[in-house]
Amino acid sequence: MNADNKQKLWEEYSKNKTSGLQEKLIIEYAGLVKIVAGRLSMYLGNNVEYDDLVGYGVFGLIDAIDKFDYTKGVKFETYASLRIRGSILDHIRKMDWIPRSIRQKQKKLDQAYQNLELRNGRIASDEEVAKELDIGLDELEQWQNQTKITNIISLDEFMDQGSEGSIEKNFALSYEQPEKIIEKQELKDLLIKTLEILTEKEKTVITLYYYEDLTLKEISHILEVSESRISQLHTKALQKMKIKLGKNIDILLAE
Repeated sequence: MNADNKQKLWEEYSKNKTSGLQEKLIIEYAGLVKIVAGRLSMYLGNNVEYDDLVGYGVFGLIDAIDKFDYTKGVKFETYASLRIRGSILDHIRKMDWIPRSIRQKQKKLDQAYQNLELRNGRIASDEEVAKELDIGLDELEQWQNQTKITNIISLDEFMDQGSEGSIEKNFALSYEQPEKIIEKQELKDLLIKTLEILTEKEKTVITLYYYEDLTLKEISHILEVSESRISQLHTKALQKMKIKLGKNIDILLAE
């Protein structure tokens, strides 16, 4: 469907929100659900079926279609992607499928990073973390790979503690709530400061992945390294960001 036809469909739906028109919009943007689900599936491995993720994401798409106001000048794909991702993560959290052993490893990793940062006044290196945990670098890499989904879910839960819910919902609803502009700017400033603790490669991966919507494979081609290396950089960056954000929780809890 071309842009003009999409516009006409949105105009018609805004005037008459019938199930038939809603179904047409769902079909039109179903591919967006598959893209978001595909990006999250790489962290879940075989723990959750891809088709289930798509199913969870559809709920977010329906919610986005129901609440979207095309007259505001916001791109629907951006708005819907945030709600789809949030819906999938909400369902994953409710499933509580993460094994206890993985949660224990995550706690040990978090504690090691925090202890080393307090002791040395800077973000710890992999070598330092491995020594703190009394494990080898290869085993540390295994731990990081096993716990990467918990980092994503923890970050999303962290944002959920804000007065208006998750960062995805804040962003998606911001154009409807002008009174939240200052709060959103403070959060944006905090996230920018958090990016400053990352290495240049980690920062590039986070920027390209979350702001430019590139896949890890596409980023690997840009940086000319393997996709597995990009995945490692992404995991380490999330670990650092989660710890840094945790020390500034008061700004996100502001009413």
